[in-house]
Amino acid sequence: MSIRAVVFDIGNVLIEWAPERYFDRVLGEERRRALFAEVDLHAMNDRIDQGEDFREVVYATAELYPDWAEHIRHWHDNWLELATPEIPGSVALLRRLRARGVPVFALTNFGIGTFDLAEPAYPFLTEFDRRYVSGHMKFIKPGHEIFEQVERDCGLPPESLLFTDDRDDNIATAAARGWQVHPFRGPEGWEDCLIGHGLLPARDAA
Repeated sequence: MSIRAVVFDIGNVLIEWAPERYFDRVLGEERRRALFAEVDLHAMNDRIDQGEDFREVVYATAELYPDWAEHIRHWHDNWLELATPEIPGSVALLRRLRARGVPVFALTNFGIGTFDLAEPAYPFLTEFDRRYVSGHMKFIKPGHEIFEQVERDCGLPPESLLFTDDRDDNIATAAARGWQVHPFRGPEGWEDCLIGHGLLPARDAA
């Protein structure tokens, strides 16, 4: 079946998501490793991505770890510095698809509060035909439920959706549901995939 919509993950596909890099800069690598070993910050972030209040979750976690409290609060107070910069090649592909009339969706693990911060900083986030944001959906990837909600909402057959994501577990779930998939390793490979599906024209031979 031909592709009827292209589905983009956001983190590390359209926007670099590198909390460790931020904390390396603030704390140094050794202390950052100690922080992340003691405090499961990614599990904390999963709660935000499932719709819990951004500030409440971060500040409550900080209270549990007084030795790290100041730096845990950075996750909220300096969040945009954790999610930067955009990946220009991927943004260009999103816009090229739209210019050719290809429906483009977002499917992302993103909190309600964090997405509210990201949208004005990254205007391309407003350019999707449909946006599936986990904080509003109350489910996160790689669980099947969020993919099922996308299928039900858009009404398209799973095999007509082409999905890219940087995480192999998310790709595996989509593939198991019958979606066509591309493990994202960079804009160049993603462009090759889109060309291969006939969604974008081939590059000039030169």
